[in-house]
Amino acid sequence: MNDTKALEIINKIFKNVFEKENNYTLNDILEKFAFDIKLPKQVLDSTTNEITWADSISSGRFITNANMEKRDQSDNWMLPKKEINNLQELIDIWNNINLTTTERVYDSINVIKSDTIYRCENVYRSTGCSDSKNIIYCDSCANSEFLLASNRSGNCNFCLRTDDSKDCSNSYNVICSNKVSNSLFIQDCFNLHECIFCSHIASKKFCIANMQFEEQEYYEIKNIIIDWILNS
Repeated sequence: MNDTKALEIINKIFKNVFEKENNYTLNDILEKFAFDIKLPKQVLDSTTNEITWADSISSGRFITNANMEKRDQSDNWMLPKKEINNLQELIDIWNNINLTTTERVYDSINVIKSDTIYRCENVYRSTGCSDSKNIIYCDSCANSEFLLASNRSGNCNFCLRTDDSKDCSNSYNVICSNKVSNSLFIQDCFNLHECIFCSHIASKKFCIANMQFEEQEYYEIKNIIIDWILNS
C-alpha cells in the first residue's frame, strides 16, 4: 500500500459515486472530505525516533508494534529487580517501559499509516477497521470495500462520507441510514435508490428533498449537484 495505490482506490470510488475521475490529491481529499474523521496521528517511536502512527496520542511516549514484539522476544519486557528508595524512583522506572503501542495491525496486508486494523487489505490512514478491503481515511468501519472518509459503518461498498450506516453502495454523505444506493446527502432513511437531499423516508426512488421527480429531470438535477460537490 502506498500513496499511488490509495489514489487508485479513491478514483474507483469517485467513478462509482460520481461517475467522474478524481482530480484531487490525497491532501485535498483529507481536507475536503475527511476533515472531521478521527484518524491516526503521526508520532515518533520513543525507542528509535522513527515515524509511526497512533490512534491515541495522550501518553506522549510510543513504540511500534513491531519494535514492541522485538523487545518481547529479547527479554519479555522484564527488568532485573533493584532496590527502590522512594515512590518517584518506581514511577520513573514505570514511565520508561510504559509505552503506547502504535500501528497495531493484525492478520492484515498492505496497511500503512494506520492503527488497530483487523483482517483487512489495502488500508490507508485508518483506525478501528475490520474485515474490509480498500479503505481510505476511515474510522471504525467493518465488512466493507472501497470506503472513503467514513465512520462507524458496515457492509458498505463504494461509499464516500458514510456515517453510522449499513448496506449502502455508490453513495455520498449518508448518515444513520440502511440500504441506500446511488444517492447523495441522505439522513435517517431506509431502502432508497437514486435519491438526493432526503431525510426520514423509506422505499423511494428518484426523490430530491423528499419530493418525487420523474427520472429524466432527476438525473438532470443530480448532474448539477455532483458538479457543485466537486467544484465548490
